[in-house]
Amino acid sequence: MKIFDVSSYGANCLSVVRVNKPKINSLNTNRTDTVAFKAVNKSMVIENLPIEKFKKIASEKIRCLSPENKYLVISEFTEVIDKFLQNKWDIKANADKYKFAVNSLREIIGERGNGNFAIAQINPNAGDVESNALKAIKYIKTAESIGLDAIVFPELTLMGVPMRDTVDRHSIIAEENLSWLNKIAKNTQNTKVLIGFAEPVVSESGEKEYYNSFATLADGKILDIRRIPLTSRASSNEGEINTIDIQGHSYSIILGKNTISAQNILKERINKKPEAIINVMSSPSKFGNEQKRDATLSKVSKDAETPILYVNQAGALDEYSYDGASRVYNSGGELVSRAKSFDEQFMIVNPLNKEIGKIYPLSKGLEKVSEVNTEFSLDYENDLGRIYDTIVQGVKDYFQKNNLKKAVLGLSGGLDSTISAVILADAIGAENVYGISMPSKITSEESRNDARILADNLGIHFDEIPIKDSVTSFNDKLLPLFNRMEKVWGNRYKESFVQDNLQARSRATVLWGISNAFGNTIPIATSDKSELYMGYATINGDMSGGFAPLADVTKTKLFALAKWMNENREVKNAIPQSVIAKPPGAELAIDVKTGKPLIAEDALMPYEFMDEVIWRIENKNENYDDMIESVFLYEKTHNLSKEQKAEWLNKFFKRMSSALYKWVLLPPSVVVDAHSINRKDYVQPVMSNHIKYSRSIEQEMNDKIAKTIDFMI
Repeated sequence: MKIFDVSSYGANCLSVVRVNKPKINSLNTNRTDTVAFKAVNKSMVIENLPIEKFKKIASEKIRCLSPENKYLVISEFTEVIDKFLQNKWDIKANADKYKFAVNSLREIIGERGNGNFAIAQINPNAGDVESNALKAIKYIKTAESIGLDAIVFPELTLMGVPMRDTVDRHSIIAEENLSWLNKIAKNTQNTKVLIGFAEPVVSESGEKEYYNSFATLADGKILDIRRIPLTSRASSNEGEINTIDIQGHSYSIILGKNTISAQNILKERINKKPEAIINVMSSPSKFGNEQKRDATLSKVSKDAETPILYVNQAGALDEYSYDGASRVYNSGGELVSRAKSFDEQFMIVNPLNKEIGKIYPLSKGLEKVSEVNTEFSLDYENDLGRIYDTIVQGVKDYFQKNNLKKAVLGLSGGLDSTISAVILADAIGAENVYGISMPSKITSEESRNDARILADNLGIHFDEIPIKDSVTSFNDKLLPLFNRMEKVWGNRYKESFVQDNLQARSRATVLWGISNAFGNTIPIATSDKSELYMGYATINGDMSGGFAPLADVTKTKLFALAKWMNENREVKNAIPQSVIAKPPGAELAIDVKTGKPLIAEDALMPYEFMDEVIWRIENKNENYDDMIESVFLYEKTHNLSKEQKAEWLNKFFKRMSSALYKWVLLPPSVVVDAHSINRKDYVQPVMSNHIKYSRSIEQEMNDKIAKTIDFMI
């Protein structure tokens, strides 16, 4: 228990006399800040709060200020300012609130030189240098008005991302970002600005090279530049460490993820003795990234006995969704401040101050994960909040940054299209989503009903268009053609997937027709990661679309995500339980054994087994032989013969080899897992489907050599 000394404050300030502040360590930040002031419990972050009431609450907070609640009060004032910086509040209608918040913060912060920084956790637009620069200037002017020592932006703020090939081919973009950097510098005053940009440099050979550079600006000029290569031609000076002076204190700038190593930091600590380290980067959300990031930064700050200020960007670009969560660690490796996850934020922190600041939560459940699993598990619970946030942000930004407004998707009543619809409704608004049920003669009534119920629960638009006539019409034209071609070519399949794919492609034709008929609208591809590995998806069918939100999520994980969304979304149980209970199947063909629509696991293998094969490939780099000897989770709960296991593994690797070309044709999708088949994460030649994924046996090798040279002897 801690009793505040309130002798210098009014009696009305005291409300609660306890502050629960346990030791902060790593991700275990289940901490409560019970502030002992009535005023602090009254929120200012209400858009329509009358200005007089706003000022009254704000004034009470300032009057009741103490070391214990200082950074909580600061965080609330900055949340008000955030509303204006992110254009969530109308500045014209609320200008007095903005000015009052800025002036109040200036009063609370006091004179420069005490180590108060602004984290500018922004969401830049790729290549939109002007927009990024103007946003940065708004943040900079706010920091200057408050009287902060410095403001720190993520790497490549002006360019938006490492546009390597783009800057090579269109150098004007890099030149523009340099021009805007100079313009920003001219608009700086006493608050130092640390900002990332793409720097064009002419080498000694006369070639133009590009660097991922980071500039320090103040007093109307560029004071310092730190750089690492942006293009392959540029030479690296990654080992260099910059120590700069900011308002009488020394700070080291570490740029990018490759330079955060204990060796560099400890060397820096010994040689230049900075008071704090500033690490700036753009780190996307992936499985395990938060745990690795936290462990690394915590260890380095502790080993170097130096606080670390880490700044990351928010927002998404194509496949990558950046999770923000910028933070500060003290010299003991303890987390003392953290910004919001998956959101832009202007946040005031102080790496030199030993007091704990505001720690915003991570995605729900993520703080419970202390380390990354080294074995496959179906317990996805603590990572599902991050997966949901990652995909929602990825979809939201893909639409906004491409000037798209609406999405249309096929609602089959199955798991993939159901989760896709929920994600879309949450990302771009239910009113902008249109679900189309397109039943064939195989589609069950249960699936049609599930699609309708889901649409009603989500509040999205819904319609039904049977495709039976379209498929019949195609058959009437194609079957006679096939018969004529068989006389010329022969080699016709006795059994083919023509009928299955005709249904999928008929549905895609409907969705693309809608996209073409209505502006700023794209169809959504609903394929998941398990299907893509097995090639169990139709090109120009369910793979067809402008975006594929679930392409890096396996089927078992999708089942868990569906249950999680039913429990954690604001509107509970939007997904019908019958969808979750239903065995996955495309309802494109009839199983001759049962006379019912074919179930995917019967055609392939159990998803629990399949998803572990994927996990072992991506996380352990295992091959066929490794997996035959490994004990799968599935084997621990089911009787599985070695023959059946070998059959499933043979089928998996054979189908994976023939699915490579489908991966290349996949629309843009959000990377979620630690490793992906997404082309941003993994590149494999399409013409490599003869790779042998098992070890060669010496006798077989000798036999094949003998057979090859037999005629030469």
